[in-house]
Amino acid sequence: MKTNVAYRLIPAVGLLLWLVAPAQAQIKIGVAAPLTGNVQWIGEQQEAGAQKAVDHLNDSGGLLGQEVEIISVDDGCNPEQAKAAAEQLVSQGVVFVDGHMCSSASLAVSKIYEEAGIIMITPASTNPRVTDEGGPNVFRVTGRDDQQGAVAGTYLAEHHPENRIGIIHDGQAYGQGLAEHTKSSLNKQGIKELLFDAFEPDQLDYLPFVDKLVEANVEVLYAGGYLADIALILRLARKRLPDLKLLSGDAIASEDWLDLAGEAGSVPCSHSAPTFA
Repeated sequence: MKTNVAYRLIPAVGLLLWLVAPAQAQIKIGVAAPLTGNVQWIGEQQEAGAQKAVDHLNDSGGLLGQEVEIISVDDGCNPEQAKAAAEQLVSQGVVFVDGHMCSSASLAVSKIYEEAGIIMITPASTNPRVTDEGGPNVFRVTGRDDQQGAVAGTYLAEHHPENRIGIIHDGQAYGQGLAEHTKSSLNKQGIKELLFDAFEPDQLDYLPFVDKLVEANVEVLYAGGYLADIALILRLARKRLPDLKLLSGDAIASEDWLDLAGEAGSVPCSHSAPTFA
């Protein structure tokens, strides 16, 4: 994910803001991002991109002759924390929200913004339910898990039909959605995975879970989840399964990947499905 996601996003909603912005001296927009936790780096990029866009907008005269102000809130990539963050933005009188980043957070808050008449555009939530179930105020500027899953499943079927395939996820809206759509795509092409299992995110020790991969002698692993968890699992797994190949989604498409995964995450031993965010 790049810092220019929000930079491109905010000017694009100028017309929408013109329709809903109240007559006030300053137009407030919210940036709802994970500013703490193991995906903090994503939220920091989102916030920096949004601030750059707003600075550019204000330097050009603002919007409707008014200055635009950013109000940032931390949703922690957590549904309950996201609800509290959304209520805070509503109480602050924002007319547009750049967020939320994580699918689980977006799913938890879309109704809050709909009831308040606030536009919500997520830059990165890929779970199909975000827009399938969201109201007319909910938009996304990224692809969907069913698109990524179809690509990943086809890749596995075409390139690893004879390998022992494992599919894992973190049980959250984003990671589980990716894994389930990948599994569905793979199965439709006549190939059954050897293992389909969930791990608990944010753990200090993934060795018990890695034991399952080793016991099944997994050769190719598809992992649905966030960067830190997947990196730690891979580091442990490749010590005992040195030829293990990894495929994952857009959440690992970061310059921080090698810092966390180390030599275990170096190309060509890991691959990422196409990035939509």
